[in-house]
Amino acid sequence: MVEMDGMRMVQTRAILSYIAAKYNLYGKDLKERALIDMYVGGTDDLMGFILMFPFLSAEDKEKQRALIVEKATSRYFPVYEKVLKDHGQDFLVGNNFSWADVHLLEAILMVEEKKSDVLLGFPQLQAFKARISSIPTIKKFLEPGSQRKPVPDDKYVETVRRVLRMYYNIKAN
Repeated sequence: MVEMDGMRMVQTRAILSYIAAKYNLYGKDLKERALIDMYVGGTDDLMGFILMFPFLSAEDKEKQRALIVEKATSRYFPVYEKVLKDHGQDFLVGNNFSWADVHLLEAILMVEEKKSDVLLGFPQLQAFKARISSIPTIKKFLEPGSQRKPVPDDKYVETVRRVLRMYYNIKAN
């Protein structure tokens, strides 16, 4: 739960949409908001393959790592590469920084944790990552010791399993 502006909010998507709108990161009109929602939805889909990764067995992690890289490089990254190339702007929507840009950067970073050179065939995404990562507030957030959530470790997995009573194994997709 997040308390903001006198409201108590739950559900990540609602919280992020509210913050994006509040700080002018959600487009200038309905069309831009629809594009932002579409791009965020795509990165959510990609992130879905990654979220269960820490809970997999060693064998399943290797299978899932391969699936994540395959999906990222054959399905998701080519779409964003084309959008950036065709659009000819620095950002995904209009020529303004938006929630979609933050979300795509996070997806890229998450996939790079599985394969560090995953962007080799994507020059637009490489430039995008460098550009967005150099925005002062994002640069500071990405520095070691910031509030950015660390990659889940064994202690995290154990805590989540205990809190959610996950006494079973999760299988790769």
